[in-house]
Parts: sequence; structure tokens; C-alpha cells
Amino acid sequence: MTPPLIGTKGPRPPNRRLRAFAFDPILSRRIETHDINEVTIKLPWEDNLGLGPIDDYLEVVDYDPASQAFYAPVDLNENCLLAQNGLPPSESNPQFHQQMVYAVARTTIRHFEHALGRRALWSPRPGTKGLNDRFVERLRIYPHALREANAYYSPVKKALLFGYFRASTTDFGENLPGEAVFTCLSHDIVAHETSHALLDGLHQRFVEPTNMDVWALHEAFADIVALFQHFTYPEVLRHQIARTRGDLESQNLLGELAFQFGQAIGRYGALRSAIGEISDVTKEWVPNEPDPEEIQYTTEPHKRGAILVAAVFDAFLTIYKWRIADLLRIATGGSGVLPAGELYPDLVERLAQEAAKTARHILYMCIRALDYCPPVDVDFGDYLRALITADYDLVTDDRLNYRLAVIEAFRRRGIYPRDVRNLSEESLLWHKPDDTGQKAFLNIFRNSDRLVKLVPDWGLTTDRTRIFVQAERSRAILQRWFTNPSACKAANAAHIVLDKDAPEAFYRDAKGIPTLEVHSVRPARRIGPGGQTVTDLVVEMTQRRRGYYDPNTQDKVDRGKIKPPKPDFIFRGGCTLLIDPNTARVNYCIFKRVRSKKRLDRMRRFLTGDESQSLRNTYFGDPRKVYFQGLTTASSDPHGRSAIEPFAFLHRSFEGKEVK
Repeated sequence: MTPPLIGTKGPRPPNRRLRAFAFDPILSRRIETHDINEVTIKLPWEDNLGLGPIDDYLEVVDYDPASQAFYAPVDLNENCLLAQNGLPPSESNPQFHQQMVYAVARTTIRHFEHALGRRALWSPRPGTKGLNDRFVERLRIYPHALREANAYYSPVKKALLFGYFRASTTDFGENLPGEAVFTCLSHDIVAHETSHALLDGLHQRFVEPTNMDVWALHEAFADIVALFQHFTYPEVLRHQIARTRGDLESQNLLGELAFQFGQAIGRYGALRSAIGEISDVTKEWVPNEPDPEEIQYTTEPHKRGAILVAAVFDAFLTIYKWRIADLLRIATGGSGVLPAGELYPDLVERLAQEAAKTARHILYMCIRALDYCPPVDVDFGDYLRALITADYDLVTDDRLNYRLAVIEAFRRRGIYPRDVRNLSEESLLWHKPDDTGQKAFLNIFRNSDRLVKLVPDWGLTTDRTRIFVQAERSRAILQRWFTNPSACKAANAAHIVLDKDAPEAFYRDAKGIPTLEVHSVRPARRIGPGGQTVTDLVVEMTQRRRGYYDPNTQDKVDRGKIKPPKPDFIFRGGCTLLIDPNTARVNYCIFKRVRSKKRLDRMRRFLTGDESQSLRNTYFGDPRKVYFQGLTTASSDPHGRSAIEPFAFLHRSFEGKEVK
């Protein structure tokens, strides 16, 4: 009789390994990049990964509406796939397409979570009564949703939709004329669209075009994440360091986005680049030169966002060069000038390590800054201040001058905040409430014990449904606290308007009090270079007023001279509070005044101006106005989050470039 086997079940694996393209499929056709274009992505192991794949965050649904076809879902738990790190890269296998979008999207989510120290939540579906938003467990991904040169994040569907199309038959680059190009196989495009979804989960009002920078910031942030994700693949990084001899200011794949897509729609290089571009005249690559005037006349969101991306990448290059200066001195005997020929592999490895560290720090700076932004009407200057303040809170002693590099890079691109005296670090830090404000806030929070109960149990391992329920409860409690008549001083300190004699354009509750929406209650957890943990409670609150293109109508409505007609747009204000839960002190109150006439006038000029008039607007309408038309008529959605699909419009044919 054979004795029973004991202990035959092996340990639970820590990771799941999946193969993917590092850039685009077209780079696998080049001899010099073939070996680096396939990467193996390590993801946390999940026991309950379903067909699709489907996990706690994502659900891949492979339906092609144009063909009316469902593609069979990939089973990543199948033994053969587990044994060989998933399916091999393939342009023709829909199951690999599913694997690719899943692996890259999960990688992007992981970077986001590690930077913020908490699990990611998708933007909720709006409820029908005030705070009763509905939890969105999974973001859906459709790899073959569109038969067009487009890919976008849908805030309404809570989904990523990827298109496929035929390459240009005239200017096709390295593609076959008219070949099928799949956006879901572009690492950069998948990371970009996932970043849009993550940002929307954090700031739902950043899809509202209240100024020229809002949509541009959404595009820029998504590009920044996609760019710096290149630096997380060691083999790719070493290859490009060796090819450029450590000079990352020269043309290289690390600073470019969506190379195949750019060629397929008739361009001569990548869709976008942070460091240079192919000249339309000479067809040669030329580096980008900082132009502080460019931001004054650039209005298209992708092009305007590219200015911010270039500034961030400039800061990265400055820090990278500073970090490798000692290595170059050692390697060159003090001259700093590398001899001709290939670099030693050891030097390539060390340069790659420094580039990876710098890229990771810059990427995490950019993500952490999102907790330090105002909840509405954000602009590039606000984002600069958020970058500096968030990094200062974590690393007060900026020994490597990261913040100085960022400030200088933004200055060279003409990006300045409003209402600061100068561009010193001290001036750019968000201001702390004065003693009167602190006293008012302490009166409402009372003590740290009361406040700590509002901090959701929101770590990297907490159940996301539980997080959402806890956060909703905390939102409701904070709304009661701030709308209590005894909290009027705290409301004033937070620049919240609760007076019955406020302008009549305010939206009001049944008691005639201006309504207050508590958007978010979340912890911000960061670990500094010395191992110290920093935790704040982030609270976002907003209010809304009816806005009108005619200033006279606005004035009459505000003064109660006429009954408010249907508004032309929604004007919002509010604040972001960063609170120390251990002391109940408010570290920062980052606000946009809802009473501000100057800001209201700026928004009106932006919406009625002709900065973005084009042939496309003639036929389809100005997307800014179209957005608010949908928002003001969405009577079933008081929060206005189902107005239109802004990214579908912005991304269609990527900046309006039609495929020939």
C-alpha cells in the first residue's frame, strides 16, 4: 500500500509574471530593439483571478462592436500559461491583447498606490440623493471597443476603450501600408488611459474645463506616468543608457510616447515626446528648446499639456545629470568627458540605477502632489505649488535639490503660479491657516480622538468596498459638522459660504442654505527617505453657483432681481484641507473662493473666448461649452458627472489628425 503524500502543496507564489510589449509591437521588428521590447511584468499574486482577466480592480471584456464579436477570455491560471509567464507577445492573438492591457494597467495602479500609501478607488457612480454615491468595484477594459484611431477613458462607463485602425497608406513610417494597428498593444497608451481613470478617481472635478489648464493637466499627468514607467524595466533602461552613452537629452525611446501610433497616423516619429521631435522640414530629430512664451499661445489640451510634461522631464534630466556627475568623474579620470566607444557594462549599470532612482522619485512626487491640489479649477501654477509642498512635507532637507530643479524647469517653460511674490521655495509652499483659523478648526474637530475616528482604515491591503463605506460615513459626518450653525467660523476659515444672504446664484438646500458637498475623506500616507511615516487626513469640500455668459444676467440673478434661469455653466469653489490626525491641526487649507468675482470672470472669458475655435468646433461645438450644456441639463445627476465624455472628444484621432 502506497503511503499518503504529506505536504505536497507548494507555497503560495508572491507574484504572477506576465509578458508584454515594453513599447509598441513595431519595435520588435527592429534588430536593435527586438530583444528589449518584450518585458516580463511582475504583479502581486491573486488567488481569485478570473477569466478575462478579472480581479479586484479590473475586468477585461473583449467585445468588438464593429464586428459584433466576442473574443474568448484568456485564462491566466491555465497551467501552460503559468509555466511560461503568460502568452508570448502577439499582434494577432486577442488573448494576448487582453493579457497586455491587464498587465500594464495593474502596473500603473501599483505605482499610484505605492506613491500614496493607500489602495486606489475608481470614481463612484453618482447616486440620486446627495452623498449616496455607488461604489465602482472594477474598471472595465475593452481592448477592441472602437474601429478608429482612438483610445480613451470613459468617466460615464467607468471603462477604458481602445481602438484599432488601418495605418496610413501614404505616410506609414515603419508600418506596412494600411496594416492593422491596435492601441491596446501600446504600453504607453494603456498606461496613459489608466492614469486618466486613476486621476478621475481622486479628483472628479478635474474633468470640468474651467480654465485652459484643467484638461491639459489631465493629459500631462497621464503622459508623465506613461513616460516614467519606461524607467521601471531594467533591461530597457540599460539598453537606452548604453545607446545614448548616458546622455538622455539625446533622442531615445525613454522620452517618447506611442511611437507606432504616431507613425501610423502619418507622423514621422512618436505621437508625443518630452525631449524633441522630428522636424517637418528636415525630417531630422531636433531637441525641444524651452520657450517661456509658448504657454501664452498654446491652447489645445495635448499640446499645452506637453509643456508641463517637458518641464517635469527637464527637472528629471537636471537631477539625473547631477547624480551621475561623480560617476563620470571617476570613469574619465576627472575630465568628465567620456572617451569614444562603448561604455563599460559596469558604468552602464550604475548610470541606469541612478536614472531609475531619479525617475521613481519624480514620478512619486507628481502623484503625491495630487493630494495637495485644490478640488476644483486647478491650473499649472497650483500643480507646481502642490509639487513643492508635498515634497517639502516629506523631505524637508532637499539635499539633492529636487525642488529647485522642478522650480527652475517650470520657470524656463513659463509656468508661474498666481499670487506669489517670487519663485523661491518658501513662497511656493501652500500657506498654513493663521491662529484664528486654527482655533476655528479645533473648535469643530475638538480633539484628535474625535478626528482619528474619521480616518478610514485605508491601507494597501484593506478591502476596497470597506474603504468606500467608511469614507462615505466620514463624508456624511464632516458635512454635518461643517453645516452646523455653531461651525460658522470653521466654515469661514475653510472659505465655505453658508450664509442665507449669499448670492442667489448659489444652489441651496430645503432650508435655503448654500449646499456643501464633501467630496473626499482619505488618508495620505508617505514614507520618507529616513524611514519616517507621514500621515495626513485629506478632506475636500466644494460648493456650486449658477454661471451665465451675460454678466448682466449674472448680476441680476446674484442680487435676486430675477428668478434664476437655466445656467450656462456651473461655477464651483471649495477647499482641500490637510489635517494632522494626531493633533487635529490643519496643516494646509488650499482653496478656490466660490465668491471670487475675478475667478468667475476668468472662467466666463475662457468659455466664451475663441482660443480653441477650429473647423471641428464649427461642426461639433466648442467642447468646453458642450461639456457644461450636458452638465446643466443632467437633471437626474445633481453632481453633473454624467454630462459628456470629455476624453472621447479630446482623444478622437489624437488632436484631430486624421489617418490618410
